Formats: sequence, structure tokens, C-alpha cells
Amino acid sequence: MRSRRAEATPAPDGAGVRLDVAGLHAGYRDRVALEGVDLRVAAGERVGVIGPNGAGKSTLLKCVVGLVRPTRGVVQVEGQPAARRRGRVAYLPQRAQIDWDHPAQVRDVVAMGRYPHRGPVGRLRREDHEAIADALERVDLAGLARVRIAELSGGQQQRTFLARALAQQASVLLLDEPYAGLDAATARVIDRELATVALAGAAVVVVNHDLAGLHRRYDRLAVLSRRLIAAGPPGEVLRGDVLDDAYGRGAVVLAGPDAVPDPRDARSGDPQGPP
Repeated sequence: MRSRRAEATPAPDGAGVRLDVAGLHAGYRDRVALEGVDLRVAAGERVGVIGPNGAGKSTLLKCVVGLVRPTRGVVQVEGQPAARRRGRVAYLPQRAQIDWDHPAQVRDVVAMGRYPHRGPVGRLRREDHEAIADALERVDLAGLARVRIAELSGGQQQRTFLARALAQQASVLLLDEPYAGLDAATARVIDRELATVALAGAAVVVVNHDLAGLHRRYDRLAVLSRRLIAAGPPGEVLRGDVLDDAYGRGAVVLAGPDAVPDPRDARSGDPQGPP
């Protein structure tokens, strides 16, 4: 039985699309990474991208932020070519891609999120300082603002880069395996803040290696294996035929839908504040 095709489940509101990827092809030298991928993500959506190793998940995010140049296809952010809207896209790469020995302090890293607003050499304005302070508070790092990132725990380091993304106040957030190797407390902070920015109108796209808790974390899932196998609500996508198509027959055993608490319940009251 073939899996349900992604084009049958587009983002629910075409007028509110934040990220639009159409016919995307990309690769590295002689290796094809993506083949004709289409994906639309609307304002307020949290989309999880899953698939086997080498499926093109990270490449998809890198094409959006300009780190990989597609061989074919179109990437638009808020209806414009992505290259013109880079400042509206915040990107949190995999931890292995970050130099944790850099002497920067936590606050310096978070301040990088304000570059699209002031430029790399512009002076911080009052609104920049406010955005930085708010981001640090949201990830529970206000008391560590002057600590070097090399001195932090792994969870604190990940929260530092999440704070950088929050300080940018972008309309599209891209996160590449943000939960990998983290403690439960940091995972809850990430859940909470991604729910917050989505409720405020941002589009959130997360590459997720662990298949547990997908029902709770995401509004829709996109299953990649170079091509887009399927996309839709978790209950429709997490089926044996779809996962067999992506991972190989019998390769995946899923945890139950309640494996991860609902991130919207991680904080008392309704999440508020701009992305």
C-alpha cells in the first residue's frame, strides 16, 4: 500500500503561508539529497520533519537559510524569495555544528539574534536590549548572561541558542534536532517556547530524530526520504505503510501518542508574547 501523498494535505490557509518550498532539488557533488520536495507551512503551525538518516532533512533547512544552494525549485518566505527575507528566518543548527569552545558569553550569543535588526556592527538599541533580556528570561538563563558558553551544561548551551532564535523575533523558526541528547527540563523549555511563538503567529519547522511524542509536539508531520513521502496530521501520517515507505518495512516501532506532555500545558496560562 502506498503512502498518502504530501500534496493531499497542504498547509490549511494558503493566504497565511510563512514558508513555501516548491519542487526543491538539492545535493552534494554526486549525491542527491532532495528530489522535488514541496512543503508549505502556515503561520501558527508547528511542523515536524522526520525520516531516516541521509533523508535530506537537514539539507531542507539549509536550503531555506541559504547554506545549501538548490539545483532546482523555489523557496519563499512570506511570499518573497527566501534570499530577500533571511532576517525573517531564525535557524538553530545541530549541536555538532557549533563551536562550543568559542569564548563568547551567553549574552553575546543571544545578541547575535538582533543582527537582522541592527546589522553586525550596529549599536544595540533599547529595543535590542529588551529583546535579549526577554529571550534570556524565557529560557531561564538570565542569571548566566555573563558566563562563557563553554562553561555551560549541554542543556544550557542549547537554551542559549534557542534564546538567540527567540531574540531575532523571526516569523519562521527552523530547528535541526534540537532535542538530541537533552535533559527533560530543557526539552520542556523548548516545547514551551515553540508553542509560544507558534501561538503568536510564527511558523515552526523542527527536524526530529526521535519519533516519540510526535502527536503532542506538532500540528503536522512531513516524512522525508529524499522525496516527500507524506505530510499531514500525526494521526494520519504515523501509519505503518508510510513509515515502511520511508524507513524500510518493519524498521520503526512507535511509542504511544502520550509519550510527551502537551507543550501548551508546560506553562500555566496561555503563552503570550511576540515570536
